[in-house]
Amino acid sequence: MREIGINSSKYSQKRKCVWVEKYRPSTLDELVSHQDIISTINRFIDENELPHLLFYGPPGTGKTTTILACARKLYTKAQFNAMVLELNASDDRGIGIVRDQIFQFASTKTMHKSSYKLIILDEADAMTNDAQNALRRIIEKFTTNVRFCIICNYLSKIPPAIQSRCTRFRFGPLDSSLIMSRLDYVIEQEKDDISFFNIIIWVEKYRPSTLDELVSHQDIISTKIQEIKIEKGLALTDILTEISLLVHRLEIPESMLVDLVLKMSDIEYRLAAGTSEKIQLSALIAAFNSARDKLEAPPDPQ
Repeated sequence: MREIGINSSKYSQKRKCVWVEKYRPSTLDELVSHQDIISTINRFIDENELPHLLFYGPPGTGKTTTILACARKLYTKAQFNAMVLELNASDDRGIGIVRDQIFQFASTKTMHKSSYKLIILDEADAMTNDAQNALRRIIEKFTTNVRFCIICNYLSKIPPAIQSRCTRFRFGPLDSSLIMSRLDYVIEQEKDDISFFNIIIWVEKYRPSTLDELVSHQDIISTKIQEIKIEKGLALTDILTEISLLVHRLEIPESMLVDLVLKMSDIEYRLAAGTSEKIQLSALIAAFNSARDKLEAPPDPQ
């Protein structure tokens, strides 16, 4: 579910909220997918035998939500801040954060009855090699005092030495029926305010006529796409999907069309891998500019 907030002049800034956080499941019972994973983790917790965990799979499949729900089951609200350390490794990816913050948290004990703390390390596949090696040593040294949950998109980017110390769970893509039932729930909860929104704003596509005009005139301008993203609450992948359908209408040579589609597929792949939308937007504009330049170039005399 995309991060959507209220975007109306009738609402003050303090009324704005992020639906993906407002409606994030807070307990394991509220999770509607990956029931085999949930039941296994529940058994670990009930038997007080929770191992180090390694969650991997595509973004948006519930990895972070699941471990936060586990933490709420393990600790009371009063204990949570003292017993749980949550870090995003894409922000704190160097060896310094491992040696300082993680080491300090893992090496200190608490007065709570719970036998171990919990360190949640999100996007761990973005960590440097030195940081991952230092993390492996901390996992080995403080197993009696702390449990790690390492979260990543790509299992191959986690060293085998760390993988072998964790119980791995793969989070596959969510079934569309589960997503739609959750969206129906959100709409029902927001029914008093729904008139201020385009009703399913996070999945609605921009009007084809406007995109068609943009594509056919090669006028893919960064500021215009940013306006579309803000106005409609879309990610660049949403816009790219619509453009890819419309680009086949262009009356351009087949070789040029193939080149353009290949470049767009590369951009979509990089977006799925988590790269910057700003950078990939520049790549998209460059792809269309390149096609336009080739189209306007004089024919080869040969």
